[in-house]
Order: sequence, then structure tokens, then C-alpha cells
Amino acid sequence: MSSVTATAAISQPRASSREWIAVLAGMIGAFMAILNIQITNASLLDIEGGIGTGVDNGAWISTSYLIGEIVVIPLTAYFSSVFSFRRYILVNSILFPLFSIACAFAHDLGTMIVLRGLQGFAGGVLIPMAFTMVLTKLPKSQQPLGLALFALSVTFAPAIGPTIGGYLTENYGWQTIFFINAVPSAIMATALGLTLDKQPMQLGLLKEGDWAGIVTMAIGLSALQTVLEEGNKEDWFASPFIVKLSILAFVFLAAFIWIELTVKKPLVKLSLLKQRNFGVGVAVNVLVGVALFGTVYILPQYLGQVQRYNAEQIGNVLAWTGLPQLLLIPLVPMMMKRFDARYIGFLGISIFAISCFLNVTLSADTAGDQFWIPNIVRAVGQALVLTPITAITTAGIAPSDAAAASGLTNMLRNLGGAVGTATLGTVLTKREQFHSNIIGQSVTLSRDEVRDRLAQTTSYFMQHGVSDPALAAHKAIVALGQLVRRQALILGFADTFAVIGVVLAIAAVALLLTRKPQAGGGAGAH
Repeated sequence: MSSVTATAAISQPRASSREWIAVLAGMIGAFMAILNIQITNASLLDIEGGIGTGVDNGAWISTSYLIGEIVVIPLTAYFSSVFSFRRYILVNSILFPLFSIACAFAHDLGTMIVLRGLQGFAGGVLIPMAFTMVLTKLPKSQQPLGLALFALSVTFAPAIGPTIGGYLTENYGWQTIFFINAVPSAIMATALGLTLDKQPMQLGLLKEGDWAGIVTMAIGLSALQTVLEEGNKEDWFASPFIVKLSILAFVFLAAFIWIELTVKKPLVKLSLLKQRNFGVGVAVNVLVGVALFGTVYILPQYLGQVQRYNAEQIGNVLAWTGLPQLLLIPLVPMMMKRFDARYIGFLGISIFAISCFLNVTLSADTAGDQFWIPNIVRAVGQALVLTPITAITTAGIAPSDAAAASGLTNMLRNLGGAVGTATLGTVLTKREQFHSNIIGQSVTLSRDEVRDRLAQTTSYFMQHGVSDPALAAHKAIVALGQLVRRQALILGFADTFAVIGVVLAIAAVALLLTRKPQAGGGAGAH
């Protein structure tokens, strides 16, 4: 029996060093594209100050990047066929750092929004193409390792982004966050140029393109992404702007889905969702995307709003969710050789959920040091999540469908992240209001404790430079109100972490509905 196993192991094809270099170069691109979401968010206040715009308008700096990214991801399979895989990824690996560097020289909001949108459009190409190379360049036996590298890009980049962004901004200025893409991108472009085979362009495919699908998808996704990014700030459907955009998104996305289900050569192969593992796997990916992007959004918000941390301090706290993954994710392919990928993924999602539930006991004393254990637990969980889920999702996908599957998976995971961030922002707002009302009902002048607290605070202000008793009393009331709001905000954050935990619990159960993938998982190579 052992000799048969040994013979089988020897007969399995192995990827050449040239193919591995191409895959690794692709991972650099995916990492940098995802990194540029969080690294910019961490420095957004400084960027807004640098180009002279307010917080409300400055949010478009992030929104424009995300719109460009989510629109181009499903287009990548089609355009890589038209212009050739090598030419398309090389052009975008050069455009990405060029647009990034140009952002550093933007002096007004309009220019920055346009450049960030173009940067997202170029960077969004790099994510699905890295995924596609794993499925097409590597044989099935080596795909788990490739998927682990992709998982590292997807989960490590959001975790380490605020750390890098905060450090660079605090020490060297916000412009430096746009320069760091230059060297990695040069390495990536050089490696891809040397390792990918030249292929002829097929410009004739432009005539056969699903242009109705492209137009409806681009408009629909752009509108939806804008609704998700701006909705909470605009009070959702109380805003005519959000209502109009929501109608636009619904109409065009409904038209897009109808077109894709009826045309002979659809832009996005929605029929892949009929495959059990792919359909359920994509749904789990969306839920994990909600949690992955949600935790990276909520924790910095807590540290900034409640504990008044600056960008660098927030980055140092989040670093503990990134660094352990560097050690753990490379071990996952070995685990997948011995254990069912579904159970590894279930364990990872469950641990991730536990890390969120550890944060439901937040108090005014919960600061950076208190997040050390939850962040380590979260890092362990995240390390075990994406590789097995991706292997399960791509099991049974033919090599010819690899690019289509890649685009659909990555688009929906990013969309899940956008939906999650928007929903969690609303949950936080509503729960803060709820707790503020509850606490406010208890904090009344009819209670001795409240009167004593106001008297002590009034006395404090009078001893520290406020001579007017009425003004001191007013300041005491304001201070008490701020204390109530802070406590309500803390409880709102605790509830939001609980919601993320519940989402992950649903994802863990859903993962068990998939079929056991074959050893090695994933699609076959060419």
C-alpha cells in the first residue's frame, strides 16, 4: 500500500520554479491592492487636511478606490482574454503604482478622487488574476499552498495596513503611503514579464463582448458601492441622494442579472453558483468578508473614538492580528493533507467568532493592552479560514472557468465587506442611540448620585479657573452628558462585535453544507 502511495506521490506533477515565481509575483499585486484600502483609511484625516477638505467629502477618497476595484474585478476574466493574460496584468501592474504616486501630488479633492478611482481600477485587476494563477499555474496537489499564499494576502494586508499607514503618516507625512507601492510593483512587473508566456491578443472578442452586461454592472455596482459607503453618514433613506442611488442600483443590477442569465456569452458566469460547493462556498466567503472587513473597520473606530488613539497607536494594536498569521497560514496546507478542509474551515471560523464575543464585555478601561488576547485569538482563527474555504469553493471548477470563478468569488467577498461595513456602522449608530436613551432615563436630577456627581464636578471647575457658578454648573452638566454618550458608545461597540460573532456562527454552520473536496482541493491546472 505504501509503495502505491509513494508511486502516486512521485507521479503527481509539480509546478516549475518559473510558475512559482509568477504566482508569487501575483501575490505581491494582490497584497498591495488590498493593503491600499486600509493604509489610506488609517491616514484619511491627514489626507483630508493636506488637500483642504472636510471629513464628509474626504470619505470619497476611499469610496472612489472601492468603486474602481469592485467594478473591474468581474471584468478581469474578459479583458485578460481580449488583451492576453500577460499583457493585461503587466499593464495594470505598471498603472497601479503610477496612479498611486500621482495621488501623493494631488492638491484638491476632485483630483484625488479621480486618481484614487483609477488606482482602484488598476489594483482591482491584480486580486482576481493572482487567484486565477493559483488555479491555472499550479497542479491540484500544490494548489493548497498557493491558496494559503492568497489567503495571507487577503487577511494579512487589512490587518497590517493601519500599522503601516499610521507609522508612515505620523513619522513621514501622508504622501509616503502612496510611494510605498513603487518598489514592490516594480519587482512584480519584472517577475511577471519574465515568467508569463506571451500570447496573441484576441481583439475580435471585443465585438462579441457582453457590453450590455458590462454597462449595467458598472453602473449598478458603482451606485451600490456608493450607497453602502455613504448611506450611514447620510442617514440612509432619509436622504434623497441615497434613495435615488438605491433605485439606480436596483434597476441596473436587476437588468445585469437578467442579461447574464439569458446571453450566450455572459460577462459573469452566474451558472457556476448552481454547483453546490461553489454556491455555498461563495456565500460563506461573503459572510467571512463581512467579518473580516467589519472587524478591521470597528476596532480602529473604537480605539479612535473612545480611547482617542492616533493612527500609529491604532496600527500597533491591530498588528497583533496580522503577525501571527505569517506563522500560521503556511501550516494550513499541511493540515489539509491530514484533515477534512471543511472541519479546518469550521474550526477557523468558530475561533474567529470567539474572538469577537471576547469583545462584548467592553468597558471604559478596555484599551490597547486589553485587545491583545482577542486579537491573537482572531489571528489564529483567520489563519485557518480562507485557505480551506477557497479550496472547498473551487473544488470541481474546470480550468477554463478559473478566471470566471475568481472574478465572481473576489467580487462578492469585497461586496460582502462593503455591505458588512455599512451595516455594522448603522448597527453601531442605532445601538449607541438605544443605550444613550436607556442610560439617560437613569441619569436624572431626582437621584442623589446624579446630584452629588454634578456638585463635585461643578466644584472641580470652580477650583480650576471657572469663577461663575452658573457657568461651572453648565460645564458639569455638559461633562456628565459626554460621559453618558461615551458609555453608550462603548456599549454600542460591544453589541456590534456580538453581531459580527453571530454572522461568523452562521458562516460556520453553512460551511458544513458543502461536500468534502478531493485531497488537494481546487481546480486543476492547465
